[in-house]
Amino acid sequence: MGVLAFPMAALDHSQYDVAIIGASIAGCAAATFFARRGLQVALVEQTEDPQAFKKVCTHFIQSSATPTIQRLGIESGIEKAGGVRNGLELWTRWGWIRFDTKAYGYNIRRQKLDPLLRALATNTPGVDYFPGREARELLSKEGRVRGIGVVDRKGRMEEVDARLVVGADGRSSHVAEMSGLPTEASPNNRFIYFAYFRSVHLTSGRKSQTWFIEPDLDIAYALPVDDGLTLLSVMPLKPKLDRFRGSLEETFASYFEALPDGPNMKGGERVSEFRGMLDFPNITRAESRPGLALIGDAALASDPSVAVGCGWAFQSAEWLVDGTADALAAKDEVLVDAALTQYSKTHRSRLGPHQAVISSFSTGRPYNSLEAKLYKGATSDPAISRALELLISRKVTPEQALTPSVMANLQRVNMGE
Repeated sequence: MGVLAFPMAALDHSQYDVAIIGASIAGCAAATFFARRGLQVALVEQTEDPQAFKKVCTHFIQSSATPTIQRLGIESGIEKAGGVRNGLELWTRWGWIRFDTKAYGYNIRRQKLDPLLRALATNTPGVDYFPGREARELLSKEGRVRGIGVVDRKGRMEEVDARLVVGADGRSSHVAEMSGLPTEASPNNRFIYFAYFRSVHLTSGRKSQTWFIEPDLDIAYALPVDDGLTLLSVMPLKPKLDRFRGSLEETFASYFEALPDGPNMKGGERVSEFRGMLDFPNITRAESRPGLALIGDAALASDPSVAVGCGWAFQSAEWLVDGTADALAAKDEVLVDAALTQYSKTHRSRLGPHQAVISSFSTGRPYNSLEAKLYKGATSDPAISRALELLISRKVTPEQALTPSVMANLQRVNMGE
């Protein structure tokens, strides 16, 4: 699928069913799904570059998002672009947890994934694409959002009338800010640096690897990606930031050299600049209000160490479309707003419990007793390992993963502590 030339439309005041702000993973997935349901979609994007991509992202897509990727029909496109099916091995002080599962997500650089998704959306009949526009104000009537005002590169204000406005503009969402939706932020006490390397050998072969490094519970991972590259990332606690700033290359390399069964970097070559973030709080927002919804990082932005952002962008887009498309097609705003309330409940029930655990873990605290038993037990017990895989891939909530039989196995495996 080509990505160099996108169909573009001239903005006017005509009524759209949906106006989506942000043409990245969540926005493009939602635009595609909405248009396939016969709805008229305005997809608004700030950048004009069709090849634009999110640069600070480690792009491990959890296997829980694979059904959405398959439904979009881009699995073959991802694989043709070199995307790697991403099994996982996890190391803790109790040893390696090697998950025995056929489930897979993908590792693919955003510079390939984002243009692929943008081309999919903008070539879907029913999607009008408006690049080079910045969301400036929400348009409301009697307390309900009815559209959005955008500004083009020449400073001209244009209006997009829509029965539903969707904020898909990331963790710093301007749509969310304008909406007045309640927002909660909890601190993340880690920072992140990553870079791409060529000719780095992993003991796992083509499987991704993650290390939880004690005593401070720093996190590192190695992800095989497209074009034979490997992404290496470290997420230490913030008191170590000065050490990295002083000698980033050397300190970064020393971290990986000290890892148990770490990557063999002899002969390896760094082929990108270091990228990273020094401050990335966990952000939870109310997902909707009448006439407006948030998806992807705009709704929920989490610690990147748990690699949920890309997958949740795909999934939240799908949940929103499945929940609201029929009401939008009926052109009944009362039904649309009832559907938005249900979308919020779905989003919160499926992701909220995970976000609570993620936010707690991102403080850098030690394992709690249940986590310690779970990681220890998963090294030797297949049922515990399977429960942990379901949990960290976000297929089930913590409560659903820890069934009575799994809890019994945990007690048996950990007897004698």
